[in-house]
Amino acid sequence: MLEKFKPVWMVESIYQISAEQLRKHNIRSVFADLDNTLIAWNNPNGTKELLAWIEEMKENNIPVTIISNNSGDRVEKVAEVLNLHYVPRALKPSRRAFRKAAEQTGIPLEDSVMVGDQLLTDVFGANRAGLRSILVIPILNSDAWNTKLNRFIERFIMKKLLKDDPNMRWRKQLG
Repeated sequence: MLEKFKPVWMVESIYQISAEQLRKHNIRSVFADLDNTLIAWNNPNGTKELLAWIEEMKENNIPVTIISNNSGDRVEKVAEVLNLHYVPRALKPSRRAFRKAAEQTGIPLEDSVMVGDQLLTDVFGANRAGLRSILVIPILNSDAWNTKLNRFIERFIMKKLLKDDPNMRWRKQLG
């Protein structure tokens, strides 16, 4: 039953995902959560490391699209700074936002991957939409009230997933 919350990969940080690794797995497009995945909520301009990662993706013709449950204004401001496509108010785990992101890129869902820090929204949504998922460790430990509730539930799900699959563990790159 909990398989629908299981990520394909668990990588410590989005910055550890290279274009070469993505190509190796026939991934041509990246969908990424915003807060605690791409940026810390209090750093809308991102880090030098993030900017370098986005540049690597662009140089390798791998579009990055932000899919966020945040408001349009917030997501738009960050997307403009980072020069990325975006889908705000995604209502993840709804499939709609993933389909919209695939339309924006022109790349089918099966050739895309969702990267995010939450099982209940990012991973579950990706699994529902039929694309692969990468769970990353949140950039910060602080969350909004609704995310705190999700994390409480996720601890129980993660504990069970890890118990059932000894190969599920944090890695430095895609396995």
